[in-house]
Amino acid sequence: MGMSLEQKQTVVSEIAAKLGNAQAVIVAEYRGLDVGRITDLRAKARNSGVYLRVLKNTLARRAVTGTPFEKLADQLVGPLIYGIAQDPVAGAKALSEFAKDNEKFVIKGGAMANSLMSAKDIKTLATMPSRDELLATLMGTMLAPVAKFVRTMNEVPTGFVRVLAAVRDQKDKQAA
Repeated sequence: MGMSLEQKQTVVSEIAAKLGNAQAVIVAEYRGLDVGRITDLRAKARNSGVYLRVLKNTLARRAVTGTPFEKLADQLVGPLIYGIAQDPVAGAKALSEFAKDNEKFVIKGGAMANSLMSAKDIKTLATMPSRDELLATLMGTMLAPVAKFVRTMNEVPTGFVRVLAAVRDQKDKQAA
């Protein structure tokens, strides 16, 4: 039994709301995957912050209308699963890793705000460091000069103490 008009409107509004907060949408064909593998994919996607949904393409087209992902409407053909991600790199990594292990799961393309991405673009995006990794690298870079300054400032009293210890040892030798 099909969905009623009210149910369809609810789904479209729900997806449009998710797209409002999203940075990327990734579209993949899942033909031939069993329920267990799809469940694994959903769990991995959830852990990566990716919202996965299987939709009728007509509903998906209506949901992307008026959003920055509107250009994606022409690619919505076939049995597709939609990955909506706030972090484009995390979404691309999660779905690309699953695609490596499951040859029946084929990434077809996607979109970031106002630009389309091919399957090759998604794979390239998946090789980039995540937002958290980039922030950690930035913080390490910002912290390095401060740490070096602290070590340099610590060398002055440490050197002074070493000189005093050497003078004390020399006087002890002379006294003995």
